Amino acid sequence: MTLYKTCVCPHLEYCIQAWSLSLRKDINCLENVQRRATKMVAGLKNLSYVQCLERLNLTTLGERRKRGYLIEMYKLLTEKENVDYRQFFLKEDNQHRLRGHSCKVFIPSVRTTLRKSFFSHRVLDRWNRLPEMVVDTDIMQTFRSRYDRFSKDVGN
Repeated sequence: MTLYKTCVCPHLEYCIQAWSLSLRKDINCLENVQRRATKMVAGLKNLSYVQCLERLNLTTLGERRKRGYLIEMYKLLTEKENVDYRQFFLKEDNQHRLRGHSCKVFIPSVRTTLRKSFFSHRVLDRWNRLPEMVVDTDIMQTFRSRYDRFSKDVGN
């Protein structure tokens, strides 16, 4: 697992926020790499993929992609990246909103399937559904740990 985590996993997750997988065959191809790696661990060969992930304290690549999207969104909206988020997102006016967090973004309507797969659109709904206790922090590590706790509790 050490070899997998240091040599293989970074290649599977490199710039995943920029190039989203949209075809099921591509998603399955990447997931199969992790599936094969988990089967190579001694004592896990006869277990199901989900059981292997639980024993190794791993998540699916799909879950890690979702986590990466939200971390990148957090970095953009809190200006921890040297990018002006207003080029991609508009924050909602939350004066009269009673639910959700204070960093909600406006979700524009799109007509094409291609546009729906852009980072600036595919992450918005998931971001807006996060609770205030996850989003309301100035420290990146706190956001990560709160998100991990939230997604584990909700099974997101």
